[in-house]
Amino acid sequence: MSRTLKIILVLVLCVIAILTFAYAPLMVAPGPLIAEHQSLNGDCFACHTAFRGVDSAKCVTCHQTSSIGRLTSKGLPIAKPSTSATFHKELSRQDCVSCHSDHQGVKRYQVTRKFDHSLLQSETRLYCQNCHKPPVDNLHQQIKNECAQCHTQKKWKPATFAHNKFFVLDHDHSATCVTCHVANDYKKYTCYGCHEHTPAKIKREHLEEGIRNFDNCVECHRSGDKDEAKGGEGNEGKELKERD
Repeated sequence: MSRTLKIILVLVLCVIAILTFAYAPLMVAPGPLIAEHQSLNGDCFACHTAFRGVDSAKCVTCHQTSSIGRLTSKGLPIAKPSTSATFHKELSRQDCVSCHSDHQGVKRYQVTRKFDHSLLQSETRLYCQNCHKPPVDNLHQQIKNECAQCHTQKKWKPATFAHNKFFVLDHDHSATCVTCHVANDYKKYTCYGCHEHTPAKIKREHLEEGIRNFDNCVECHRSGDKDEAKGGEGNEGKELKERD
């Protein structure tokens, strides 16, 4: 490359650098600012730090995390406060731009639902209802603060709940959840909460049939039908079926 060409290239790069800093909104801005931040047009360094991009520390100088959703940046009450805004003070780190962007053109400032729950403090992730309104159907009304047993924080649907896969709730077993699942623990169950089910009686009846492994009832009993055990998928169910 000739010396003249090198000089021209350097000059061009210098001009681009100068224009980038002098006319940043025209050169590098991804779009106009939202209406609420129009007063910052042309003042890139109100939010950006040179060579580092947007600095979340600058965001919280105007937007206090404890007031987001309740008060404006000037301390005035918001007419319709957000019911899910209190979680901002529970974040494990201040990383505003991971969810928010000022450059939305005609769109309003908004949060994606692609929210990364790992930003929350670990103990805060246990209380989904602080941000989310719980469903009001009969099933969810029985379950309090146990979302993680069926749902993940990456995607609400599909849930892992499929009761008929384990036990069919027929007309004789349409009981409330806590009847079989004690203390809201839906990873465990008991059959000893109703009628004749007692550990001693269950043990005696199964031993009479030569069945010694009877700790996991639903392995053989998939519904309230007593005879269904003959077609159960457990080893004892198969052995009983073969003997018959």
